Amino acid sequence: MKRAALFTNAHGVTHPSQPNYLALFSGSTHGVTDDHCPVRLNGAPNLARQLLDAGLTFTGYSEDLPRAGFSGCSHAGYAAKHNPWADFDNVPASANQPYTAFPTDFHTLPTVSFVIPNLCHDMHDCGVATGDAWARSHLDTYLRWAEQHNSLLIVTFDENDGSPHNQIVTFIAGAGVQPGSYTEPVDHYRVLRTLQSLYGLAPLGDSARTSPVTDVWR
Repeated sequence: MKRAALFTNAHGVTHPSQPNYLALFSGSTHGVTDDHCPVRLNGAPNLARQLLDAGLTFTGYSEDLPRAGFSGCSHAGYAAKHNPWADFDNVPASANQPYTAFPTDFHTLPTVSFVIPNLCHDMHDCGVATGDAWARSHLDTYLRWAEQHNSLLIVTFDENDGSPHNQIVTFIAGAGVQPGSYTEPVDHYRVLRTLQSLYGLAPLGDSARTSPVTDVWR
């Protein structure tokens, strides 16, 4: 956190979890208002499809996903409500990977990757100390690499404990980031818009209603 740009005015788009992930990934909740499974969004625009169409790469890595391309609703600590790319038929199954496939050689990472901890390590079913220990063990090595290799770690929660203000943790760390607290409003649409801006992609859906984050870079 001390090495990051922390957004103290970050908020989820809605409750519960699933529509926030859809907002972050595609600029729309697509009318989803709950955590039902399955969700099938045929041909709908999304960040992964944009990246692939631009000749770039995307992979989502979900902890406890039993195998690549798994389209079921749950397995062990995996929950499909936290895996939006599995909902879109225009995202190849090969982009839906278990976290065990996350590269140890970070030079081989895709252009953009999402990492989704399981229901314990994301602090949904387990305590904050458990999630913090997981993050330290699994993300810190990448962050140290990112700081030296023009890469970024963006951490955001989906929602808070159900309160109306829905304030969440969101921060950016890595190369070129000026650490500190930033009070500007940020939500999932603005995080998406920032990713799209970094790669010259057109804004999708409600991400077009906001602007990319530009003031945290050195």
